[in-house]
Amino acid sequence: MNPQAKLLSITSLFLGSTITITSNHWIMAWTGLEINTLAILPLISKSHHPRAIEAATKYFLVQAAASALLLFSSMTNAWYTGQWDITQLTHPTSCLLLTTAISIKLGLVPFHFWFPEVLQGTSLTTGLLLATALKFPPITLLLLTSPSLNPTLLTIMAVASTALGGWAGLNQTQTRKILAFSSISHLGWMAIILVYNPKLTLITFYLYCLMTIPIFLTLDTIKTLKLTTMSTAWTKIPPLTATLMLMLLSLAGLPPLTGFLPKWLIIQELTKQEMTPTATIIALLSLLGLFFYLRLAYCATITLPPNSINHMKQWQTNKSTKMFITTFITLSIMLLPLSPMIFTTS
Repeated sequence: MNPQAKLLSITSLFLGSTITITSNHWIMAWTGLEINTLAILPLISKSHHPRAIEAATKYFLVQAAASALLLFSSMTNAWYTGQWDITQLTHPTSCLLLTTAISIKLGLVPFHFWFPEVLQGTSLTTGLLLATALKFPPITLLLLTSPSLNPTLLTIMAVASTALGGWAGLNQTQTRKILAFSSISHLGWMAIILVYNPKLTLITFYLYCLMTIPIFLTLDTIKTLKLTTMSTAWTKIPPLTATLMLMLLSLAGLPPLTGFLPKWLIIQELTKQEMTPTATIIALLSLLGLFFYLRLAYCATITLPPNSINHMKQWQTNKSTKMFITTFITLSIMLLPLSPMIFTTS
């Protein structure tokens, strides 16, 4: 891809996200989301492979539909209340339409169908942007409108997302699709607590990004796209592949790793809100995710190929990339001791 075109796309992504996050008017928020959608399309389709073109087309159609629904929601609210302020969303129909629009943009169940297919058709670096950076503006809009949203609807969608993210991930052999269903499952954890404690949703999103970034970068470094090639990755960069197991277990939410922190805080908050059955269900559903994370970790670190594979030994990787990945690996594994600080600030 042309460096100037790539720079323009990435700059537009920053610009679109900043406009949406900082705006308090619906039209400005919608404009930022549209800039984001148009900026990511060249990055999705840069390989010119038919699958990449298909992914870009699917992404554009779904995001355009969601943006139109969001604009319709804000116009309906302005028609009835005279307010264009994001925090003044009070009309019930507008709240329902907004929840649907943001759910489509994020990939919450039952609007999840596009996300695994789009992620499968892109490169790992573009998939990382889709799974982390591009989810931030819609989540910000959900946080700003959280007092007006329907808690029952969000709880049903959250439990369904966690269940489907776990069940559908069990049968996958492509690492990008596994990470897509993992993202859907984590979105369920964020959505379930949104109405009761919006700060906790934001903390969960930040920690999810911290855990997902090194996994995508590691898979990109060892050039692994399928479970069948995971077993040959051990001989390329053994230390990196060994830490991949810890990162996957952290994403699954096992103590004493970073991923345990958001799940612990969410279950605690749900129990305070007298939603113990919901907390129990969502905790049990996370075991489904644990199974396919363990399968990924097993393929990457414990399974060895029966014969040596002919490939170029990577004795030396890019130093700047190595430092970047190492920083994120450390954060994705060792942040649990910071939980007392989070308790005091939230």
